[in-house]
Amino acid sequence: MDSVIVMPGTVAAPRGGVLCDFHNRYETVREALSRIDKAAREMGLPDISTRLIEQNGTSDQRGPEVQYLEIFAVSIATHHMLIAEGLRPVAIVGQSIGELWALAAAGHLSVEDAARLAVARSQVLTRQSWDGKMLAVGVDGRRAEALAALINHPHLVVACENAPRQSVISGPEPLIEHVERVADTLGWPSLRLEVPHPTHTPAMAQAARDLRATAPRIPYGAGRWRVCSPWLGRDIGDDDPVDLVSGALTARVRMLHTLRDLHAAGADAFVECGEWPVVTKFVESSLPGVQCVVPLSESDPVEAVRALVAESADGGPGPFRPRLPAPSSNGHSPAAQVSAPTAPVSYVAPVSAPAPVTAPVAPAVAVAPAVYVAPVAPPAPAPVAPPAPPAPVAPAAPVAPPAPVAPAAPAAPAAVAVMEAPAAVVPAAAAPVSGELDYETVLADLRTLYGDFLGYPPDLLGEDDGLESELGVESLKQVALLGRVSDRFGLPGLRSNSSLLTVGTLRRIAETVVQARAEAAGR
Repeated sequence: MDSVIVMPGTVAAPRGGVLCDFHNRYETVREALSRIDKAAREMGLPDISTRLIEQNGTSDQRGPEVQYLEIFAVSIATHHMLIAEGLRPVAIVGQSIGELWALAAAGHLSVEDAARLAVARSQVLTRQSWDGKMLAVGVDGRRAEALAALINHPHLVVACENAPRQSVISGPEPLIEHVERVADTLGWPSLRLEVPHPTHTPAMAQAARDLRATAPRIPYGAGRWRVCSPWLGRDIGDDDPVDLVSGALTARVRMLHTLRDLHAAGADAFVECGEWPVVTKFVESSLPGVQCVVPLSESDPVEAVRALVAESADGGPGPFRPRLPAPSSNGHSPAAQVSAPTAPVSYVAPVSAPAPVTAPVAPAVAVAPAVYVAPVAPPAPAPVAPPAPPAPVAPAAPVAPPAPVAPAAPAAPAAVAVMEAPAAVVPAAAAPVSGELDYETVLADLRTLYGDFLGYPPDLLGEDDGLESELGVESLKQVALLGRVSDRFGLPGLRSNSSLLTVGTLRRIAETVVQARAEAAGR
């Protein structure tokens, strides 16, 4: 079984203590972290490893340079753990600035030089101080390109093609707002990415020139592993590291194409060197059936890697391990979703092709569409049953609106069946009326809503399970789901409550709904 190591780009600041075990176990990890700390001190920055190896460490928002170096530290430490446990990758792939981490992991440049170049990159971007944003949109690259072309501004472009139905658009903030409104009108889910520096647009040309002119020249050596570049569309050879990093600032990242090329060449396992699944979510939605492992998101990272290595030694393509709901293993959820193509933000196909307004299906479960369509079948006869109003219509009689909704179905019958089924089945559909609601009632309704949407049995959705980290519900799909929760409980403010995305548990959403309903009832 051929394995590929993937390095995430700009993601959230890592959790304190995340590298404690690796630091204690592996000499190579201790050495790499020490070298990053040394480079950071030389540049006037604090030690990077201290917070990452202390169990009680907390992020203190020390600026983008520290955030980049912390992400680098987690990536390179995980890589060293993988190699120490016997993993021999056929290639290493980095996303955006993750290409720099990949070069260091492969041995093409030193850990210290990679840290210095990462800081130099951050500094030129900060100096340019561009007023831009990045927006993840749940469509393929072709439609995302057409969406940007509607506005026709040279700096508004498709920045990343991450998965079959996730692209990222980068551009000036006022224009991103226009794109957001158009996407919403078309029923395409979208999410702004809170990254320190929006990139991958021609607007970064000045920063790229500045980096080439000011960054220290870095020696480039022969690496141990093959490094694939999603923006170059080829393997990295003897390319100058400064030119590589500066060139990527204005180029489109075609992660989807790189992943497909690697799979076509024989890669059937992808291991991510980050704290949470980011690039592997793109893999799962682009290459169904391959095996994905994110060691740091496992309850026992080392054992997960050893199992993968054992499967590789056996010569068989280990079984695909989807991200199914499971009891919380480590009690931690991701930090704030500030990643761009990271984020925590992959997206998969909508439930029904004719209904772009319908939210997407969970990427981790290859059979999710089939599982989800099944519940829709029972409600389908109900609308046809109006000839016998005595029984079916009795419950619905108090609520007149459903009758008009049924005739509206012809425009998108599948979408209406999917979206309205939970409301017809769950008594909590009456919640939007008025008054307070108790926590258990709201939680039960949320479990049904999320379960139907994702194709999971509601009783498997734990109230404290991380929606992103444990159930595989990436940010774009959480946005769509919050829209449904907002409609169900008559709370339009939920749509803009970004904290519900970063916290990401049914408990937090249920508590917010109960509180908001109580406040509404008291007014």
